[in-house]
Amino acid sequence: MLLNVSTSSTLAAKLLVADTFWKRLIGLLGKTDMPSGAALLISPCNSVHTMFMHFPIDILFINRDFIVVKIVRDLKPWRTAACSKAYSVIEAAAGTVSRTGTKEGDRLLVSREP
Repeated sequence: MLLNVSTSSTLAAKLLVADTFWKRLIGLLGKTDMPSGAALLISPCNSVHTMFMHFPIDILFINRDFIVVKIVRDLKPWRTAACSKAYSVIEAAAGTVSRTGTKEGDRLLVSREP
């Protein structure tokens, strides 16, 4: 589960983790949409692309302390985004940032599902 401690909101009920070369390489490729209630944590990572994807996503760049350092909303297919200050990236369904009120400076937390 991925929580925004600053806003007391749930970003994702299920957090998928891409922490190996192959998992980072594949990411969300081949998916027709973002799984319901899910987000993908890619680590380490400070840039992403949406080549060959079929849907837009919200991007949260975070530092090692899980502080949001940059947000890219509604990144459409065939685009790129980067942040030199980021250690990891969270990819979520488009609209997640707005729904949760997440902003730069917010602290995120990975929690085990209850």
